[in-house]
Amino acid sequence: MNTAALFTIAGMAIVTYLTRVLGYLMLRNRHLNLRARSVMESAPGCVMVSAIAPYMVSTNPAMVIAMLITVGCAIRLSMLPTLLISIASLGILQIVLG
Repeated sequence: MNTAALFTIAGMAIVTYLTRVLGYLMLRNRHLNLRARSVMESAPGCVMVSAIAPYMVSTNPAMVIAMLITVGCAIRLSMLPTLLISIASLGILQIVLG
């Protein structure tokens, strides 16, 4: 792994961690109304969508099928089962379809 990739990954990890910590510190003594709470609860879903969005334009059949499975699971299941099923389905499909 080259140095630029390592620094990029480390930078993304630090920024992700800081957004969590700073958000907690800024909101720890505040009472959120229903709308604000709803926005905060939907944030993990937004992160998941941004992670799978590049695969929506992929030409790899395993990735496209796994993305469709993920969308189907996201409609019916909570975040953790959806994540586990999507990871497992992509792994299995990559083995089967190459």
